[in-house]
Amino acid sequence: MIVLDGKKTATALKEEIKLTVDNRINDGKKIPHLAAVLVGNDGASLTYVGSKVRSCEQIGIKSTLIHLKDTISENDLLQKIIQLNNDDSLDGYIVQLPLPKHINEEKILLAIDPRKDVDGFHPSNFGRMALEMNSFIPATPYGIMELLKRYKIETSGKHCLVIGRSHIVGRPISILMSQKGPYGNATVTVAHSRTQNIEVLTRSADIIVSALGIPEFLKADMVKQDVVIIDVGITRVPDTSHPKGYVIKGDVAYEEVAKKACAITPVPGGVGPMTIAMLLKNTLLACERRD
Repeated sequence: MIVLDGKKTATALKEEIKLTVDNRINDGKKIPHLAAVLVGNDGASLTYVGSKVRSCEQIGIKSTLIHLKDTISENDLLQKIIQLNNDDSLDGYIVQLPLPKHINEEKILLAIDPRKDVDGFHPSNFGRMALEMNSFIPATPYGIMELLKRYKIETSGKHCLVIGRSHIVGRPISILMSQKGPYGNATVTVAHSRTQNIEVLTRSADIIVSALGIPEFLKADMVKQDVVIIDVGITRVPDTSHPKGYVIKGDVAYEEVAKKACAITPVPGGVGPMTIAMLLKNTLLACERRD
């Protein structure tokens, strides 16, 4: 059984990006610059944005944190987006979700310049990805594809079950897994909250990508022998015996499913670190496209 180690792979990827950034500096080229827009003080968002900023610093990418009050009006936030679109010093930026309830997320995401949309959420980038054109691929699906590639997981002709249909993970990974080319060419089924008899699908799948958000949903009796498991789920489960008062669980009951899997991502340390690494890769790509 192979552990698809996202932490180790992300570290190697960051080293490669750092080398490219160093070469850019030596050649007198522009240093990539990423900005993160954070509205309010959501705990999980603060942690996630903080780790993105730290990762930038580690590899020589310039980063700017734009922390706005949760009382900001939708119009004022839109004005800020326009300002970032017109800022030539910035190669890419992200708007950390979720936004406060009084702000229309779709309106904000549509206002982002697709050339700076390193999260890959703009319809222009999503459409280009679906048509197999140059685009920014959303960081989590991009990270999954990179893990499959680096561990040489065979996908061609395999039955891949994607559990979850979000625009951030489920939908894009289902498109990428079915595309022509290496680490694509899978036959993809998408399951979701309305899917009936999901166990029939899970037991027939060669590869399962679970992005459901239900801790330890996928049990050993739901999968076949030698399955490949990509666990995107990450949920804080209360645990009074733990110093933090909670433990992080994925969608997969890891200990029991690992015994049947031929390859599996751990949680934490699997898909999560890859997401941040691919965001940095997208930032570098954005900078290179402006050369």
